[in-house]
Amino acid sequence: MEKVINLHIEKLPDGVYLATSDSVQGLVAQGRTIAETIEIARDVAKKLIESQDGLTGELSSFADSFDYPLVVGI
Repeated sequence: MEKVINLHIEKLPDGVYLATSDSVQGLVAQGRTIAETIEIARDVAKKLIESQDGLTGELSSFADSFDYPLVVGI
């Protein structure tokens, strides 16, 4: 089963990225790159959801179509 979790990612002054989420209480992840931060956040979210009974009912399921912000460096 896949669920949608909205992440807020920001670049910190020391050059690392920090991800938090209003969707999953306690989710905080930090990485050297955006991709690494997202991967860590995915692992943390899974563990938090598994430990918090009933939380999965509050999260949205993946729809057949959705918007995704694509970042392209030029």
